[in-house]
Amino acid sequence: MSDILPFKRPRPQDRHKGNTLCRRGFHKWVVVNTPFDVKKGRLVTCYRCARCGVEKTESR
Repeated sequence: MSDILPFKRPRPQDRHKGNTLCRRGFHKWVVVNTPFDVKKGRLVTCYRCARCGVEKTESR
């Protein structure tokens, strides 16, 4: 059988689910990788938000 395509328009609450938290500063940060910065001599942690995809780096 073939896949059935939804013809209904998605509701605004389904379309923006989770984005309102990120707009207000409540990101869901997930660690991507922890490379070593040679110039600073420290570990650098790279984070990515699981909801919106924004990235940030933090040196320790």
